[in-house]
Amino acid sequence: MKRFITFVLVGLLAACHEPITEPPSPNFAARGCEPGPSNEQGRGSNPCSLLALLAPVYSALHNTQDNYYNVSEISTDEMIVPTRGQDWYDGGIWLDLHHQTWTATSPATLTFLNGIWNNAFSGITRANELLDALRNARGRDQAIIAAEARTLRAFYYYQLMDMFGGVPIFTTPQFAPQPRNTRAEVFHFIESELLETRTALPDSSVAADYGRMTKGAADAILASLYLNAAVFTSDAPSATTYNSCASVRVGVQTACHAAIAAADRILNSGQYSLAADWHSNFAPDNFASPENILVVKNLNQPGLGLNFVMRALHYNQLTPTPWNGFAALAETYRAFDADDQRRGIFLAGPQVNLDTGEPAFDRSGAPLVFTVDIIDENNAGEGEGTRIIKWPPDPNRAGPDNGNDFAYFRLGEILLIKAEALNALYPGSGEALALLNALRARVFEPDKPLTTVDRDAILRERLLELTAEAKRRQDLIRHGRYTQAWSFKQAGGPRLVLMPIPQSQLAANPMLVQNPGY
Repeated sequence: MKRFITFVLVGLLAACHEPITEPPSPNFAARGCEPGPSNEQGRGSNPCSLLALLAPVYSALHNTQDNYYNVSEISTDEMIVPTRGQDWYDGGIWLDLHHQTWTATSPATLTFLNGIWNNAFSGITRANELLDALRNARGRDQAIIAAEARTLRAFYYYQLMDMFGGVPIFTTPQFAPQPRNTRAEVFHFIESELLETRTALPDSSVAADYGRMTKGAADAILASLYLNAAVFTSDAPSATTYNSCASVRVGVQTACHAAIAAADRILNSGQYSLAADWHSNFAPDNFASPENILVVKNLNQPGLGLNFVMRALHYNQLTPTPWNGFAALAETYRAFDADDQRRGIFLAGPQVNLDTGEPAFDRSGAPLVFTVDIIDENNAGEGEGTRIIKWPPDPNRAGPDNGNDFAYFRLGEILLIKAEALNALYPGSGEALALLNALRARVFEPDKPLTTVDRDAILRERLLELTAEAKRRQDLIRHGRYTQAWSFKQAGGPRLVLMPIPQSQLAANPMLVQNPGY
């Protein structure tokens, strides 16, 4: 079964005449650079070769749309990949992930978790190589390039910490085996890096530099870091109760206050605004969204695009043939009010071919109907489960590759982060309620404001606003609900809030110690 695309092209450094085979990166050629020495001795002596080293650091970000994304969604109550006849079993990896039955050597770990580890450390290695080259560099934009590399490195460590807790911190190109740093040490490393780099990053990117790191990107990571501080500073966060940012101090203030401050820097920057049309945040031309803060750039070119829509749609709904895999759980679909415009991300009921608008049929020739319920995840029918097409097909796609960009952080979430931090400090906060209602005002007609706010309301609004945006696992853990039972999953133990370090990584670095319970 074809599960995801291997990205093998790119470069976007035409002005440098140094082609690289990497996934999409920002358009560095816009910076302007002349060809120059590109060998080991001279690679740091001209801006073109420095940008050639920066592009691979960005390309690792593109690859997070596979393994990190899959674990963040499929291991939760949002999505499932049921086995459909001979399709999507793939050695049991998908149901191992959704059932939360993983071990250090189980199918999901060997595929997804090992992929997360390798991709993040690949990005970290590339960042370290660039930062080492910058020590002897001369030319323009050195400070910005260094800040970008460090910000990206911090985000890769953020993903590792999110999944595995403490990991080794490497800041030089030499990767000799070393023990794990504690999760709290990784947290503070990320925090200190971002607080430093944001001062050198630009306030915004001009169109030619779209997709590069900005102050807003650093602040968005910081806001999320602080909101999750009670989880991210503990090797054993609560699996059953709310992990409040009010319970953790960073410097002289609580992590909640720090989250609000980071969110306010974004909200007061004048660089971002809520899109009037919520769905425009995900359209093929969503590079123009005023909400985008930290974006993974995708291109409608072979091997360079977003394939989320291919993972979900039925085989007969698009050309080329989609893969008929990912589906929403019934409880997620039913969480949306019928008059909520955000419910439009789901396909349910009789279906059409999205290219032609004509009725679609299953492979037996019967009308294709997506049911809300999945009866048996081990033997599901072709049409079982609603499908999420939050990022609709790009009419100019190249095969399965769509040009829709994927935002790890956009302004809508920043309002939610601030609301949750405010409510943790001041339960029932009127300001928190106003922030939630600002988001709801653009998706209900007539308006349908909430009258009260509490943790449950905030978690529900995060589901409605951020479904399929790689946030659900983190949200459930913070709210103490990740180990609860839901469709096709039994309640699990507290060990599940940390992923096992893959056995292959333990073998490669004997100084690593496995997480408890594995």
